[in-house]
Amino acid sequence: MNPKPGHYLLLVLALYALVVTLGFAVRGRQLAALRQEVRLLERKAALAPEGYRLPLPGACLPSRPEDLPNAPRPYRKGVSAGFVFRPWEACVPVVLGTGVVAVAPGEVVRVDQAYQELAPEAYRALMERVKEGASPEDLDRLKGLQVWIRHPDGRTSVYAHLKAPYRGLRVGQRVARGDPVGYVGNTALQGGPPRLLLEIWEGPPGRSPFLFQGLSQEELLRKARAFFGLE
Repeated sequence: MNPKPGHYLLLVLALYALVVTLGFAVRGRQLAALRQEVRLLERKAALAPEGYRLPLPGACLPSRPEDLPNAPRPYRKGVSAGFVFRPWEACVPVVLGTGVVAVAPGEVVRVDQAYQELAPEAYRALMERVKEGASPEDLDRLKGLQVWIRHPDGRTSVYAHLKAPYRGLRVGQRVARGDPVGYVGNTALQGGPPRLLLEIWEGPPGRSPFLFQGLSQEELLRKARAFFGLE
């Protein structure tokens, strides 16, 4: 004889009653400790920041030294200030038009809506000029089309070499972590392979230290995995 559906319901209710009964049987001291632990977790959750995530959903950190902050850039006598995500090296596709998202909540402070590529002659002149070091203006041109977001902790994230900003994105707009901000491109690369440059500055870009500045590669990767919630 097969049990009727109502029998299953009665069994579930009986098990629930047993669990509740056992819960009431726990000694008062244990219940008080559990309540205190729950309250502590609730306070921590309320105070914990939302945290940072990578700008390409599902991506992993770059592994090549030249794609990490502090990597030398001999052609301009400087170092990279950010993470470079390239095709086939980011654990997700990095192709023209791949969606880029905000790494943390914040306010949009720059959107290059009217960006224009340098003509080949102007680009060659720029590359010649930066051989002895790039000015802030030169560095800005080398990053192509950009979006900047200022975060509540004072940091600013920069998304560079974009194909275009997300449609409708504007300065002053508030975004949540994971909101779309643009599309992977190859601006300022003179037709080179698509890539995304992510810089995170402790304050205003170019006028404050960048995230993980001066760290060794091993320490940088260890801290970056924790910072982006990859552990």
